[in-house]
Amino acid sequence: MIIHKTFADFVLFLYVHMAHADGEFHSLEKSVVLNKMSKIYPKESNLEQKFNDAVSQYKGIDQSQVTTVIRDTFKHFDQVKFQQKYKVYTDMYDIINADGKIDESETKALYELKQIIEIGTEKA
Repeated sequence: MIIHKTFADFVLFLYVHMAHADGEFHSLEKSVVLNKMSKIYPKESNLEQKFNDAVSQYKGIDQSQVTTVIRDTFKHFDQVKFQQKYKVYTDMYDIINADGKIDESETKALYELKQIIEIGTEKA
């Protein structure tokens, strides 16, 4: 299931996913996400609104389908280089570490993302 038209929108979805991995959305995680958004959306004038829209979209998806969305979308954006995908992975670590603690659910979500990225590179 692919719900994103651009890789930047997909990356934002991943940021939101990671920030929600522990069931909480800490203000420091939001701050990190907004900072990273300024790099993936350099011409966006209202990052806060874009962020809120992404959170609404994320919450509107059946949570049992999130892994499918992530896996299918990584396959869809197969032209994106591994280095860029790996940068997204390292950004995820920054997000889960923003509040000063890494929960087991966050570790699991990060591991799953790493597996999906590696799966994509095996076929290249």
